[in-house]
Amino acid sequence: MTTAFSRAWARIVVLLPNRADLAEMRRDPRRDLLAGLTVAIVALPLALGFGVSSGLGAEAGLATAVVAGALAAVFGGSNLQVSGPTGAMTVVLVPIVGRYGPTGVLTVGLMAGVMLVGLAVLRAGKYMQYVPAPVVEGFTLGIACVIGLQQIPNALGVPKPEGDRVLVVTWRAAEEFAKHPNWTAVGLAVAVAAVMLLGARWRPTVPFSIVAVIAATTVAQLAHLDAAEPIGDLPSGLPVPSLSFLDLGSLGTLLAPAVAVAALAALESLLSASVADGMTVGQQHDPDRELLGQGLANIAAPLFGGVPATGAIARTAVNVRTGASSRLAALTHAAVLALIVFAAAPLVSRIPLAALAGVLLATAIRMVEVGSLKAMATATRSDALILVLTAVATLALDLVYAVIIGLVVAGALALRAVAKQARFDQVPLDRGDHSAEEHALLAEHIVAYRIDGPLFFAAAHRFLLELTEVADVRAVILRMSRVSTMDATGALVLKDAVEKLQRRGIAVFASGIRPGQRQVLDSVGALELLRHEGREYAGTPDAIRAARDHLETAGVLPAPLVHKPRTAGEEALR
Repeated sequence: MTTAFSRAWARIVVLLPNRADLAEMRRDPRRDLLAGLTVAIVALPLALGFGVSSGLGAEAGLATAVVAGALAAVFGGSNLQVSGPTGAMTVVLVPIVGRYGPTGVLTVGLMAGVMLVGLAVLRAGKYMQYVPAPVVEGFTLGIACVIGLQQIPNALGVPKPEGDRVLVVTWRAAEEFAKHPNWTAVGLAVAVAAVMLLGARWRPTVPFSIVAVIAATTVAQLAHLDAAEPIGDLPSGLPVPSLSFLDLGSLGTLLAPAVAVAALAALESLLSASVADGMTVGQQHDPDRELLGQGLANIAAPLFGGVPATGAIARTAVNVRTGASSRLAALTHAAVLALIVFAAAPLVSRIPLAALAGVLLATAIRMVEVGSLKAMATATRSDALILVLTAVATLALDLVYAVIIGLVVAGALALRAVAKQARFDQVPLDRGDHSAEEHALLAEHIVAYRIDGPLFFAAAHRFLLELTEVADVRAVILRMSRVSTMDATGALVLKDAVEKLQRRGIAVFASGIRPGQRQVLDSVGALELLRHEGREYAGTPDAIRAARDHLETAGVLPAPLVHKPRTAGEEALR
């Protein structure tokens, strides 16, 4: 027990901050401070909006951005990653809030944080590379659609209808709007979204989200637009850390949602860190350390009333584009937001909900990379199918199920493609030192097959079908030197084929079995079957000679053919 704990602690120590991090923060602090300030301006309306969308309120979004943003910056595995509440996480949290309430979300966040720390200790970060690009693009498209639809009630200025299915809620909101139109809210939402989208094309470096939100708030206050419902009162500061929300009796029922939140936090954070690496030169994140940082952030955020957090791709991209080079920028972003919480809560509380809806609508639109989607959709039919299935599942079900469906379909299609590479071809016997008459006589009774590629469960049964259809011969030679891989199913199918042929009086000879395949063949008894009959050989010429001797002994061939030393052609078959 002590040894296991020591090993786990040693793994954690390796992932903790070190002197190199501090040295990087001292390299160009001015640029990092400016980048952090810019990111904070961009992050403020997003944190407020995602907090409102999650169901826990704007204060929860701000608490998450401050606490999780600071801890993930210090302990995370990327120098440029910016963490906080995100749209993808909001998509997962909405049904959890509806079913378990705010305390359930906080408990789920804490549990997910512990799971992420466990994944970091187990060095699970490297497995992110196995998620196919169409799955990532598909759930990104699905998330964008869900985020956009979630904003419809606030954008229309109607109370959020009951329900946790976004399509149902959107439809009910549209029906309510038709009964009691609120064109003021619609105008604010559309105006904010338009300013953000058009402004980003005109001046990409200017944070038009905060400009649009300030303008919308000012107009709403000066014009006394009662139809523009504000966020509401915000606390002037972060709440005192507390575990009062934790209900130990409900941990079992919250396990599945916690697994979903942890999986999403890991996936989105590692994806965001990879994007940051791709936007820079010389930066390389540590995936296991990133999981540790996100785990600690998600353990701490619920203690302050925050929702689960992940690495935020949009904020991370802004951080990189504005010249950040170290963790100091992300720390500055968290510090500026904390200052806003303490000093400007009354002003922030006046922001209209419709304005935040406009921010998130624009964010959802900007999440859709048309070029990437087009590339995936036109690459192969398999990629297009995976993308569409993942996106539809995200919209109709939820994100975790969508990723699982995408991975399962991608895996099945990949296996299908690999299975098609397996070939089972009849090859002519080498003439060797035989005359034309002798060779023709041998060819009438012996057939040789060469197996190329993998012999595993996805391709094995096709092999069995083709092999057992062999007719009008007395001996079969299986040339197996080109079998790239074999599993238990492939070995069992091979054994079954040999037994069926032998029951028909056809002798089976095998040659070129690789050392790595002997164990699996031996485990199912296929190798012993061949050895018992004395029909397993190192090279093809030996197998041909043994088959010829067998046919002579059985009286199938007339007087023994002349045996001569191997020719160069026979040696080439080995």
